[in-house]
Amino acid sequence: MLRSMFSAISGLRAHQTKLDVAGNNIANVNTVGFKASQTVFEDTLSQVLRNGSAPNGDVAGTNPAQVGLGVKVAGITTNFGQGSTQNTGRASDFMISGDGFFVTKVGNEQLYTRAGSFDTDGVGNLVTPDGAKLQGWMANALGVVDPNGPIQDLRIPTGQVLAPVATTGAALAGNLSAGATSADTAVTSQINMYDDLGNAHPVSVTMTKRAADPMATPPVPDNSWRVTFTDTSTATATYAGTPLGTTDLEFSDGSGGIPAGTLIDPPGGEFLMPAPTGTFAAWTKPVTVDLSALTQFGGKSDAAAKTTAQSGSAMGVLEGYSLANDGTIVGIYSNGLRQNIGQLALATFTNPGGLEKAGNSSFRAGDNSGNPLVGQAGTGGRGSLSAGALEMSNVDLAEEFTGLIVAQRGFQANSRVITTSDEILQDLVQLKR
Repeated sequence: MLRSMFSAISGLRAHQTKLDVAGNNIANVNTVGFKASQTVFEDTLSQVLRNGSAPNGDVAGTNPAQVGLGVKVAGITTNFGQGSTQNTGRASDFMISGDGFFVTKVGNEQLYTRAGSFDTDGVGNLVTPDGAKLQGWMANALGVVDPNGPIQDLRIPTGQVLAPVATTGAALAGNLSAGATSADTAVTSQINMYDDLGNAHPVSVTMTKRAADPMATPPVPDNSWRVTFTDTSTATATYAGTPLGTTDLEFSDGSGGIPAGTLIDPPGGEFLMPAPTGTFAAWTKPVTVDLSALTQFGGKSDAAAKTTAQSGSAMGVLEGYSLANDGTIVGIYSNGLRQNIGQLALATFTNPGGLEKAGNSSFRAGDNSGNPLVGQAGTGGRGSLSAGALEMSNVDLAEEFTGLIVAQRGFQANSRVITTSDEILQDLVQLKR
């Protein structure tokens, strides 16, 4: 009878733990990034009343007689399954789709979390609601991130100034009509170029068909055009109307095995427009103009000018940022440019179930979790990232309420065993009367 009472007491304790776990799951049903837990029971040691015996001749074998001594909690496991998605629209809310944890730092301790609700503190650090700093790699002045370096605090440099870049490349592309004559109106386009200080210079590009003149020095061939670059800036009076450079174009007439309408001069299709002098003291770099995409075919003239990639910009101020799927934080500047600010780091573990809960929706590495494997999102089995969304709790209320009923019935049944054992003991005490 004493065995039954002690077994029942262990059952009460175990089912109380199951109720505690279910209650905690339900309490965190709306906690961002929360992972539900599950209670696992196992029986304890059994008392052997009679040992078993093996068959011997004509005597059959017997099984051991054993009485169990109750139940215990074998473990409380964590379900790291994906939670549902909640769109928030906040640029600093990040969600992991797949495996991995955000890496944060509190003091000198490194923690890990699935809760991606971040904000900026007074100096621009990305932090959790409880003040832990998000970790990753900051980009250098050119926007290059080195994911092989040590991780550090991620910071949004609000108000950061992006230095101006002088224009060093431009291009002309499109068609110059093969039916044009020297009397036709010239084809005009405009392009913004920038000097070393980031001052914008609207440059007019005029393309004029030349009249063939074999007697000129040098001779003017058929299919020849003249391109003139002129600064039309009005911000500084001395700039207006300043010629920047002129070059002549020649297109193939189909002879020599070269397709008709193909640019043959200048060779290689490039013109080096020299850096202006005099009043253009801030413009010190020549501009390479790519002409290779120009053609002379029938039809209308639609040639136009454009700047090539990274060919110049004005000064820019950081106005916002966005997050790419690989965790790269891209700054959006007032001059229309985008440049990398940094990149989030994600950590994975060989055994996430071995992590220890550190509170504030965070975990710390445990003895059985393995070492953190830190790297970029989308690599090494790590999930991808999304901005403007959060991963919600993966608690299933229907499952938890069912678990509550099971735990309640288990608790009631064990309490009934104690009551019954007590009544039998009471009867035993009263035998003497």
